[in-house]
Amino acid sequence: MTITYFGYGSLVNVATLGSDTQVQPGSLTGWVREWRIRGANMQGQGVCALSVAPEETTSIRGISAREPKAGLEKLDKREGRYHRIDGVGSAFRCDAEGKPGDDAMFLYRSKPEHYGWGCADNPILQSYVDCVLAGFHAFWGEEGIRHFIETTRGWHVPILADRNAPVYPRAVSLQPELQEMIDDHLADQKVTYLAEA
Repeated sequence: MTITYFGYGSLVNVATLGSDTQVQPGSLTGWVREWRIRGANMQGQGVCALSVAPEETTSIRGISAREPKAGLEKLDKREGRYHRIDGVGSAFRCDAEGKPGDDAMFLYRSKPEHYGWGCADNPILQSYVDCVLAGFHAFWGEEGIRHFIETTRGWHVPILADRNAPVYPRAVSLQPELQEMIDDHLADQKVTYLAEA
């Protein structure tokens, strides 16, 4: 028995997935990403994470991920501020063949009690952005980074500059060229950074 889900943020970075997870890059129609889930992390620090919202005219890139059903409990724990939205497979198209996703494909969307724009007290973590965009770059190159930024709402939310001392538990190390590319594209959005405490 397996489960299939659509990853649109950190789940796109296969380094954050189990070794027995099979992934296919593709696109999901009818949703848009938002920096609109907030709450305290394990250390009690307020942070902002990605969620999605219905948006009929938008298509977002991501991955179809399949793994043994035994991993669902661990996955649900990782996505603890989210609930599952089932039946999104018909809106997915695989990059390679254009095939739809499994009928049972689901995605994670913010629980109502966590749904809200980030803010200075609940900032986006730079280390989280790095992880996500490294995943998009691995599949789609610079165009993947551009696509993610353009199809994600909420770049008014400040970003905590924690790259040198990551707060995000699944932080990755970037090559200097990729780091510069990410920073340049974010500069075009006129993002603001908060210094580490």
